[in-house]
Amino acid sequence: MLLLSALILTTPLRFVLAAPQTAPTTAAQDQPFVVEYYYKVKWGHAEEFITLFKKNHYPLLQKEIELGRLLKVSAVSPRYHTTEDGRWDYRVTIVFKNAATANEGFDEKSLLKQLFPDQETYKHEEQHRFEILDAHWDLPIKNIDLNSP
Repeated sequence: MLLLSALILTTPLRFVLAAPQTAPTTAAQDQPFVVEYYYKVKWGHAEEFITLFKKNHYPLLQKEIELGRLLKVSAVSPRYHTTEDGRWDYRVTIVFKNAATANEGFDEKSLLKQLFPDQETYKHEEQHRFEILDAHWDLPIKNIDLNSP
């Protein structure tokens, strides 16, 4: 049992998500795949984080929409606060074309060089964006049809 637990904990999430439970249908393969990305920022750095996100990461996501890889990107922040253990500052929702697209390797290096010719500044700012985070997690979600039996 310990070995099984270790295997589960060390298996990359993309493989767990990609493992089919049943034979997928063509219709299921063409369904959008939604992932929510949560960011908990160190106190006092929320505005700095979202400014860097808009400057350095959002343009890449917009380019992926243009390429057809992503269908939609949106972001929200909570209006009120919660307890510290459940706190998050930003939730970015990305709708991928389908699950295969979300789980395939995507080489963004050429897009990053095109979008950000000053790679030194880009890398420094992206490093800092993650330095001011307390936590970050990704949550693939699925819609539940409440009207179906």
